[in-house]
Amino acid sequence: MIDAYAPPQIAARVEEGGARKAAQPARQTLVLGILGGAFIAFGAMAYTVVVTGSALGFGPTRLVGGVAFALGLVLVVIGGAELFTGNSLLVMAWVGRRVSLVRLLRNWALVYVANAIGALGSVALVHFSGVMALDGGAVGRSAVAIAEAKLALGAGEAFCRGILCNVLVCLAVWLSFATSDVAGRILAIIFPIAAFVALGFEHSVANMYILPIGDLAGGRTIDALALAANLVPVTLGNIVGGGVLVALVYRLAYPPTA
Repeated sequence: MIDAYAPPQIAARVEEGGARKAAQPARQTLVLGILGGAFIAFGAMAYTVVVTGSALGFGPTRLVGGVAFALGLVLVVIGGAELFTGNSLLVMAWVGRRVSLVRLLRNWALVYVANAIGALGSVALVHFSGVMALDGGAVGRSAVAIAEAKLALGAGEAFCRGILCNVLVCLAVWLSFATSDVAGRILAIIFPIAAFVALGFEHSVANMYILPIGDLAGGRTIDALALAANLVPVTLGNIVGGGVLVALVYRLAYPPTA
């Protein structure tokens, strides 16, 4: 049975889904947000191991790593979790007056904090598990290199990469609404996520895991200012990319019919 939805139907499903998310009790949102942060951390863990020691070359290595990273969003969408970046799509429900601005900001705040808890919990478990010592410590060195590359970005670069990242992340979520078939949803997610990772774009929730684990693996000490210097512009970029360039644009293209 083919259950593919046309773009106007996808828009309606996304808006309806956003209204449901905004109406969730705080406890449910927080629990699902913690899972979301942990799930994205699993994707980042997989990416770090997959790219370590790869002899495929720059582009192919990042592409394969991106496919591995897609595990995170697959777990979020199929397993059921709340993710700050994907929840930028709630802008559709807000513009459609299905969700108040207070409810929108409440959801974003709760999910952002919960994602951070899930990501940091994963950092602690990975650190004490010895995963960073795999391959004679090469995995740890990869984690350090990835984190330091992110910390070296200027605010403008981080902001723009955050925009581009969440355009692709929200498009992955958008495409997953085109079907109710699990295999189809997974396939819809993989390519946009693999692309954003291969291109080096910035995902705020992934960075909540990547930056601290790089620090614990032996990178330069990250203080609150260094962390904020990356997360603030990346987070703002993620909001613009998903909330404006995907949610708002599609809402303008496919306004609900009476």
